[in-house]
Amino acid sequence: MPVIALLTDFGLSDPYVGIMKGVILFICPQASIVDVSHDVAPQDIREAAYLLDAAYPYFPEKTVHTVVVDPGVGTGRAIVAVQNAGHYFLAPDNGVLTKVLAGRELQAAVRVENPAYFIQPVSRTFHGRDIFAPVAAHMAEGKSLDAFGPRISAEDMVQLELPAAYLSGKGEVVGAVITADRFGNMITNIPENLVQQLAPGTDESRLQVQVGAYEIKGLSASYQAVFPGELLAIIGSRGYLEISVNQGDARAFCGVGKDAPVVVKVREAG
Repeated sequence: MPVIALLTDFGLSDPYVGIMKGVILFICPQASIVDVSHDVAPQDIREAAYLLDAAYPYFPEKTVHTVVVDPGVGTGRAIVAVQNAGHYFLAPDNGVLTKVLAGRELQAAVRVENPAYFIQPVSRTFHGRDIFAPVAAHMAEGKSLDAFGPRISAEDMVQLELPAAYLSGKGEVVGAVITADRFGNMITNIPENLVQQLAPGTDESRLQVQVGAYEIKGLSASYQAVFPGELLAIIGSRGYLEISVNQGDARAFCGVGKDAPVVVKVREAG
């Protein structure tokens, strides 16, 4: 059974997601459609890039990951179809694929231009219905990428400049908040392996995490390692450092948002 995974900023109060699914099922009725998320912040390409990278490895190979976070709809921006890491990706060429392409050899990519696979007439504002949905359905049915348009290279595609965490000369890991989930957990760009490089073999209780005006002593093994309402730091399911509040909203608690600096260091003994 072919799988199509949808990631959009459409929300669910409007009919856009349902219409896309209708188009897909009309063309590929055997498709299994999975909603990754439709709550990406409007036009937030960077957030979509991180969510896509977090989600796609847990899907079967040959899944068609269809991303419609597209502030450039109706402009000259391109649409690309990509085969990479055993999966297929269909997205506007606006950098949303930056994370899934990073550090991997591109298997194949095309610029989607063949109107034979579009719903006509193509609207100025709803390419999700008129281009992405029908093309995704044909991809799921096994249509070759070459049917949709000319080949391109990784260098031909737009890449985002995404901030990377790093180990500073002061012996601190410096990163930032990249997003927050609906629980208010603030997810950073600091991977677990970088925290481990900070002080190999160090007891995690000796680490200190600073975000905004707050300092958190140690990493927690669970949300309930602290009392309800207390702030904590934990390695989340994505493999990155998260700032959380037990049964609360860390984003509201700390009063910071995306791009807020986060620093991890080893506390002095005593």
